[in-house]
Amino acid sequence: MVKFYQQTHDYEHPWSRVTVAFWLRYPNPFAAHVLSTDVIDRHVDPNGVLHTTRLILKRGNVPRWARSFMKHNEAFILEQSHIDPATRTMVSVSKNISHKRAMVIEETQTYTVAPTDPNHRTRVKYEVRFLSNLGWGLTSKIESFSQKRFADSSSKSRLGMAYILEKLQEKSKLPGYLFKPPQAA
Repeated sequence: MVKFYQQTHDYEHPWSRVTVAFWLRYPNPFAAHVLSTDVIDRHVDPNGVLHTTRLILKRGNVPRWARSFMKHNEAFILEQSHIDPATRTMVSVSKNISHKRAMVIEETQTYTVAPTDPNHRTRVKYEVRFLSNLGWGLTSKIESFSQKRFADSSSKSRLGMAYILEKLQEKSKLPGYLFKPPQAA
């Protein structure tokens, strides 16, 4: 059985700033569980779309009931993203490459301009799929646990992005800073 989680959130910042914050979101005070991020590949295709593959190392707490089949509390995550500046769309797909026997978590984040205020707001849609093939009557328990933990931690993730966005906004007020907010029409 597969469990799903979906959520939409609007940031009160322009798309250009939110997509920069996406790349700078680690480290932040709300993501101490993220140990490292490494760019594996990055290129711009002939259509001007930026493609990036990153490897992220995270540390988490393994619940007592899962310690018999999850010996380590660290996991590698493969993140593949593409940014299309022409359509102002960024899509990021993250999937664990550790502990796949116990659980596969695949998260898709889609960043677009918010239809209500396209110059000053950015909408992000989170879609997450949880799949366990462990068996032994634990499949549903593992999927439900992971879904709940993800939902509970999503607010911390948004706080981390808000922290980075605030820092970028402060810096944008400095003379000569590259990422100036768009001017109102």
